[in-house]
Amino acid sequence: MGDLLVRLYDLPDIASEAKVQAAGVTVRRALPPERHVVTAWVGKHFSPFWVSEVEAAMSRLPVTCWIAVKDNQLLGFACHDATAKGFFGPTGVDEAARGQGIGEALLIATLRGMREAGYAYAVIGGAGPVEFYQKRLDAMVIPKSEPGIYNGMLRPPKSD
Repeated sequence: MGDLLVRLYDLPDIASEAKVQAAGVTVRRALPPERHVVTAWVGKHFSPFWVSEVEAAMSRLPVTCWIAVKDNQLLGFACHDATAKGFFGPTGVDEAARGQGIGEALLIATLRGMREAGYAYAVIGGAGPVEFYQKRLDAMVIPKSEPGIYNGMLRPPKSD
């Protein structure tokens, strides 16, 4: 999977923001004292590598991690500037909450946060659902961006 480039100066209006808000889901910037809650949740539902990236995003001021919450329950997260400046991700939504527009709402909130921080473009590194990002954001594949920034990243040793 290569990297994608997104123009932040003409982000689209995405209907899922209003949809999730109407369903009682709040999408907001995480607070530093929530770091342990968010990282534990990410560790439970996703990858330990993502925990490290969320820790980096939660260590910045202002925090560069957005969360989706309903009834005091964490449903999803999205970060930027976690592995490299100008990079969007990681992002994830609880499996039981998928298909409700929460991921899209987190995506657009995070990209707006990047725009407000002064970025004109965002890079989505090692983008998984390329077609999704192309359709929603008119994202462009960055030529020769594979294997990308994560090339050579240390991994835990394989157990025998």
